[in-house]
Amino acid sequence: MDNLSNSDDYDLGYQPSVSSVDQNDLSTSETPGRSTMSGSPFAYCRTNSEASAFSEPIDGNSFSSEPSPSPWPVAKSRSLNRLPMKPHRQVVHDKLDDHESTDLELEMMKERFAKLLLGEDMSGGGKGVCTAVTISNSITNLYATVFGQNLRLEPLSPEKKALWKREMDCLLSVCDYIVEFSPTLKDLDDGTTVEMMASTARSDIYINLPALQKLDMMLIEIMDSFEDTEFWYAKQGSMSGKSVRSGSFRRVSQRKEDKWWLPVPCVPPGGLSEKARKHLQHKRDCANQIHKAAMAINSTILAEMEIPESFVATLPKSGKSCLGESIYRYMCTGDKFSPEHLLDCLNITSEHEALELADRVEASMYTWRRKACMSHSKSSWDLVKDLMADSDRSDKNHVLAERAESLLFCLKQRYPELSQTTLDTSKIQYNRDVGQAILESYSRVLEGLAFNIVAWIEDVLYVDRT
Repeated sequence: MDNLSNSDDYDLGYQPSVSSVDQNDLSTSETPGRSTMSGSPFAYCRTNSEASAFSEPIDGNSFSSEPSPSPWPVAKSRSLNRLPMKPHRQVVHDKLDDHESTDLELEMMKERFAKLLLGEDMSGGGKGVCTAVTISNSITNLYATVFGQNLRLEPLSPEKKALWKREMDCLLSVCDYIVEFSPTLKDLDDGTTVEMMASTARSDIYINLPALQKLDMMLIEIMDSFEDTEFWYAKQGSMSGKSVRSGSFRRVSQRKEDKWWLPVPCVPPGGLSEKARKHLQHKRDCANQIHKAAMAINSTILAEMEIPESFVATLPKSGKSCLGESIYRYMCTGDKFSPEHLLDCLNITSEHEALELADRVEASMYTWRRKACMSHSKSSWDLVKDLMADSDRSDKNHVLAERAESLLFCLKQRYPELSQTTLDTSKIQYNRDVGQAILESYSRVLEGLAFNIVAWIEDVLYVDRT
């Protein structure tokens, strides 16, 4: 018992995890590219404990309950005699709780590590998804666990913030071992210079991962800046005391009517102060720039992913039949092509229509690119981008492919909340590159978080204007 009480000076290195609260109940994906893991996202707590959790440190102040065999009398400690038993039992109880939390954390780590190795196939038959898809699903599920229930402008709880940092550090640590070899010159001690291969971080990870981590930190700082605010939230349709007093309900038509569960921002009767309004506008602009940066990184990573053969097999034989007569005629006529004017003429009224048009435009674009490369001797689909650089710029198929690409870009810019296209989903589903999977999923969840922050700020500013 005394040894247990003396072990308070030793830190086990583990903190109680909140990841066991609600991770197993989450399902975050509706597309194959965003399929979720069968369990909670992968988590592992790396510690730097210098003492074993099962060792019993001994110092000069510890006393044995057995009589000493020495003929010399043993002096009893007065402080030990005055120590009441109730606090002593409490210390032992706390240490037992620490051991239980440590065992729970260890079991959770084993479970998630097993799911990562098994590829979410708990039968062990080797029918699970590849490592790249598993890590992508883990990042998606972790984002849903931490930010899925956050529907308002407020700081993250310390538990969720620690969970996000701990598990993302673990998942991103894989990138530390993704390297590429390049020849370098090294001077030996005798003065001779030899050429040897040196390992460096892969170029796409070296460039994009630090940028994404910086964007991640900036988004957390934006949310932390809304701790003390002049606005508050009321549930949709509720008539709380504050909401009745302020009389500042937003109109439901400002955002999608079907999302009735979203909380409604409320402001004082006189509106927000000038300082609060400028703070909201500044954070909105910052989040908007972060959203654009994350979307650009995500688009770049998706463009570098290999196009699955399953998607190539489903490409239409004619881009005209895929797009339709009216859109094809507009893209063929005139030397100047305005995708913005074309989108205005189409009068898209729903996200479903925009996503359907994006799939058709993307399929037509790759159909025309493949036709433009038919005249080359190299017909491998992997060399399409290289062949397009050598193709005739005046070729009709090449011009139509470029115009379809610009139309697709404007469509995604006009509808930033648009879901992933069929090609993007196929790329994520069949991707085997672990580095690209981490960069794509990380940029995708940051893009979604930045978009949500901008939408939340716009809601508050709308209420303030009305």
